[in-house]
Amino acid sequence: MPVLSHILGFPRIGLYRELKHALEQYWEKKITENKLLDIGRMLRMRHWKQQINSGINLIPIGDFSWYDHVLDMSIMLNNIPTRFHILSQKKNTLNMLFSIARGDSINNTTITPSEMKKWFNTNYHYIVPEFVQNQIFKLNCTQLLAEIDEALSLNHPIKPVLLGPLTYLWIGKTKETKEFDRLSLLPSLLLVYKEIFNILSKKNIQWIQIDEPALVLELPQTWLKAYLHAYDQLYQTKIKLLLTTYFGKIYHQLPIIKQLKVNGLHIDLTNCSDNDISLLHEQLPKKWILSAGIINGKNIWKTNLYDWFLKLNTITHQRSLWIGSSCSLLHSPIDLNIESKLNNNIKNWFAFAIQKCSEIKLLCDALNSNHNDNSDQQNILKKYYNTNIQRLNSNIINNPQVQERCKNIITLDHSRKTKHITRMKLQHNRFNLPLYPTTTIGSFPQTSEIRKLRLKFKNKQINEDYYYTHIQQYIKKIIQEQEKLDLDILVHGEPERNDMVEYFGENLKGFVSSQHGWIQSYGSRCIKPPIIIGDISRPIPITIPWINYAQSLTNKPVKGILTGPITIMTWSFAREDIPRHMIALQLALAIRDEVMDLEKSGIGVIQIDEPALREGLPLKKSEQSYYLKWAINTFKITVSSVKDNTQIHTHMCYSEFNEIIDDILKLDVDVISIESSRSDLQLLQFIKTAGKKLNEIGPGIYDIHSIHQPSINEIMDKLKKLLQYIPKDRLWINPDCGLKTRSWNEIRESLNNMVIAAKTLRINNGLNN
Repeated sequence: MPVLSHILGFPRIGLYRELKHALEQYWEKKITENKLLDIGRMLRMRHWKQQINSGINLIPIGDFSWYDHVLDMSIMLNNIPTRFHILSQKKNTLNMLFSIARGDSINNTTITPSEMKKWFNTNYHYIVPEFVQNQIFKLNCTQLLAEIDEALSLNHPIKPVLLGPLTYLWIGKTKETKEFDRLSLLPSLLLVYKEIFNILSKKNIQWIQIDEPALVLELPQTWLKAYLHAYDQLYQTKIKLLLTTYFGKIYHQLPIIKQLKVNGLHIDLTNCSDNDISLLHEQLPKKWILSAGIINGKNIWKTNLYDWFLKLNTITHQRSLWIGSSCSLLHSPIDLNIESKLNNNIKNWFAFAIQKCSEIKLLCDALNSNHNDNSDQQNILKKYYNTNIQRLNSNIINNPQVQERCKNIITLDHSRKTKHITRMKLQHNRFNLPLYPTTTIGSFPQTSEIRKLRLKFKNKQINEDYYYTHIQQYIKKIIQEQEKLDLDILVHGEPERNDMVEYFGENLKGFVSSQHGWIQSYGSRCIKPPIIIGDISRPIPITIPWINYAQSLTNKPVKGILTGPITIMTWSFAREDIPRHMIALQLALAIRDEVMDLEKSGIGVIQIDEPALREGLPLKKSEQSYYLKWAINTFKITVSSVKDNTQIHTHMCYSEFNEIIDDILKLDVDVISIESSRSDLQLLQFIKTAGKKLNEIGPGIYDIHSIHQPSINEIMDKLKKLLQYIPKDRLWINPDCGLKTRSWNEIRESLNNMVIAAKTLRINNGLNN
């Protein structure tokens, strides 16, 4: 049987972010719903043809989404959060989906959006399913069936994609005060999946890809037993199931997996050894398809196809084999060929989504032709990877000074020498901070004018003087707006920054940036990760001129905002030839230099954002302690050189911290701001558990990603809840994230209400403003 090619999913946003622009135009009522639907159809058709032209045998269907594939599954199961039922008579399915994701209002009553979380260990965010006890699910698969009918018109084999029932339950949350076992909902859920399977079998669908990435976790035994029950119930002879796992190894689950009634297993093999492949081959039922996920869907480096040919060649004679991406290519940019500004030698090291499809085809051709003792295909594979082998000795990637500096610093103690209680007194005296200080996370609205200005400067259409003058004008406006609001700690607003990671990538050696390497973060939000190609250093100061200019405009403290080493690494396409902890160490030394220069220039409040600290945590608990040890040390290297009266902040978002409380406390930052608004202040449990060991904290007091603007009373209610657990001298008041995606009109009212709430609290405590 020939080796077949497939992928688990394709990017949705379009080559030039057509989906992003269409969504935002629709939300702003600039295009009709029919126009939006037309753009979606156009993108799907284009993407399917791109896959077919690249040699993919089985096209995934159902990977397209208007906002998020997990939310799509909730809609398909008619799992609409109760608070949105009031909209059911006024909203069609598409607009209900947007309301759940973004929030809504009716009769002047706010309906809060569903929570947003990171999708396993990626920088993609999913909308968290919400469950209530005794919930009944019902089928609503109109969108999926429409897409299947569209795809069938191409007369090419297809493979519908569904999120598996156990993973769907695992990643959701209960919405009742009293916890209940989510597995109690499985019987109702399985009835809907059976109904979907029956409908698809009538359309002569042969294979369904059923995604169960939760299997890479170390699951409780009750959940593993539920897998056996679920797939017994779902088994049928009319349609075949490819059980799909990704984001890690699943060998610890093989005793359960090999008992499941499925027809094939897809495994992420990007971090495997030769022995792992042999183990899989020996343990899995011989009649199963083995789908080898050997093309890294989360990075942009070429794959060593010849190496994989040698690993997989013997298996092709013994079992049915498919070759695929490790995970969905959702996490990869679309097409390397439209990158016109990358150095050609460097560009030749990379593969984006379309090129990854071609890689799969190349390997399949070689494995299939090997039956005829044809060596031509093998030579093609060897030649394909030659440039990446030569790269390892290139001066572009090797910097002896950086490597030597890492050796010298790695053994030193990088703890701050004074306890926080002493530092806090010095800092509050230095800045004359009131009770409940107010601040923001860093960025302010990025208008189209700012983006156009940066683009013109990047394309050398304007000179440096013109650019600097206009950026300074924006900074001046941002400072003035904050002073009008009477915030306590100001920021310069980051008008010079395109993205919190990409900006530093453009200013550090060891990085390159793409023009069109966009990937989806959530909804219409796209990011363009920089690419770490070599050893990292900071040639010159990066933020000093902008921060110092902002500070010259005000007597209030201006906070220097830097992105931390773990986040820069995690949200970049990182090199794969050295360990991740070494990449992070190089970044820590570069950011440490920036911290020291900020302090020397008179900046006394410095924020090092580490929203990706939790995201970088290995999915398996048994592997987490090693990561946390080096990740925390990396952060401490970044900040340990500062004086006691310099206040160090950090910001973290969209994460669950309860299991790593002690590790977060080891960071020993002076102030930590944390996103907590969408999770109904669940981080109160984190705060309560941390107790007196906690330094100062600013739980995000309102959700900047929602269109809702919080009232003074809403903010006051949240603050009163927080003060049940946080000592009043340690509570900061701030939004939950940066404000760059919002408009000035949206943020003025919200920030004003936030400041009034803080002042009201001070008055209630018998204090003057």
